[in-house]
Amino acid sequence: MHDARALLEMGAEAVRRLARRGYSLDLSALESLQSRRNQNIRSADELRAESKRVASEVQQTAKQGGDISKLKERAREVKEQIREIEADQERVQEDLRALLLTIPNLPDDRAPDGDSEEFAVEVRRVGTPPPFSFTPKDHVDLGEATGILDFARATKLSGPRFAVSRGAGAALERALTTLFLDLHTRRHDYVEHSVPFLVTRKTMTGTGQLPKFEEDLFKTGVADRELFMIPTAEVPLTNLYADEIIPPAELPIALTAQTPCFRSEAGSYGRDTRGLIRQHQFTKVEMVRICDPEDADAELEKMLGHAEACLKELGLAYRVITLAAGDTGFSAQLTYDLEVWFPSQSTYREISSVSNFGTFQARRANIRTRGADGRPKLVATLNGSGLPVGRTLAALLEQGQQEDGSIVLPESLVPYLGFRRIAADGTPEA
Repeated sequence: MHDARALLEMGAEAVRRLARRGYSLDLSALESLQSRRNQNIRSADELRAESKRVASEVQQTAKQGGDISKLKERAREVKEQIREIEADQERVQEDLRALLLTIPNLPDDRAPDGDSEEFAVEVRRVGTPPPFSFTPKDHVDLGEATGILDFARATKLSGPRFAVSRGAGAALERALTTLFLDLHTRRHDYVEHSVPFLVTRKTMTGTGQLPKFEEDLFKTGVADRELFMIPTAEVPLTNLYADEIIPPAELPIALTAQTPCFRSEAGSYGRDTRGLIRQHQFTKVEMVRICDPEDADAELEKMLGHAEACLKELGLAYRVITLAAGDTGFSAQLTYDLEVWFPSQSTYREISSVSNFGTFQARRANIRTRGADGRPKLVATLNGSGLPVGRTLAALLEQGQQEDGSIVLPESLVPYLGFRRIAADGTPEA
């Protein structure tokens, strides 16, 4: 969320930067609402001052035995005018907030121009995609052939875009989750949390999922209580500090959690409907960092390294790209994507996004710290996937597949699994 005054002061620069992400900022509408708001504040203040003067005159005139009828009439008129202005001010304030909530974050000028993944800029490639002497299968065929993934029964239970894992597949999911959490808590100094999976509208608004993405969210309710199912642990983790002032000595704060994530993926039907790439429910380990805005760039690079460490630990070939301004998420200023190699598609696919939101989410959620002068100021927030379990499992199956239909897994998972190989019939093998 933006400060209206800051956008108006930036003027054409704000319009230029938002245009890079395909958003047309209506400065005149914003200025009109801000002007009405300011005028209402001034008028209300002037009328309150007059109300005090009239009240004082009524008291003095009454003491002197004078006629106070006209003064009382004026007092009633002033109070009515104040009520009307306050009512208008509430309407204006709501309209202004509604407008500001729809304006995306200003993209960082380091983000390349463009509005899709084809305009992303590659930063680096790590690892070599494994060579195959046979035509590699995709993770769906591998999972169903070994019996460790069952999409048909998942569809019977819940409809499309769900999966059931079994046997070695379920064990692999559990092992990945534990490995990621161990890396982040033991090596990267994140504090693990267990958080609610259902949150309020205010919480969703705080991190920018609402109002923009309401059609993508699953929600539920009992009686008059409305709750949303989280699309990522970023939502509850960041909002843990909503409406708080964090002591500077406690920054940076590093949080992690493993949660299910729920997304309807509205508008994406026909894309990746097969397999684990785009599910309605999936498990993910999330990283969130909260820091002083001056440290945000350094914290972004640090978090990117933490996400990369997960892929390196698994020996997966991947690349890092910087997303184009028009392809960057609503709340983000700058985003790195990690893309892992999928042999069946002969391409890299996104497995993690690591983003700097600047003070955008902090303003919405009212998360602050104190500056050197002791006065409250907004913090910066960052988040990244570290990593989604389903997509990681899919990449492991594809990159580790053998010609006989078995799958060789990374050595780093053996302490968590107790086996290194999944046979063609799904049996775990040392």
